[in-house]
Amino acid sequence: MNYKEIASMSNEDLGQKYRVETEMLSRLKFAHAISPIENPMKIRSSRRLVAQLSTEMTKRTKI
Repeated sequence: MNYKEIASMSNEDLGQKYRVETEMLSRLKFAHAISPIENPMKIRSSRRLVAQLSTEMTKRTKI
């Protein structure tokens, strides 16, 4: 998901996607702590997506 797609989302969709991705990130971290996951780069991409979503939400509230 690129930044243009994130910017074009509505506030409700943005909040819902943020909650889903945050939950998925915590599950990935937990699974990786128990036993190494096959592709640990998924954690990095998920963390970056959560950060992008959070940044967009913050930007919209300040405007």
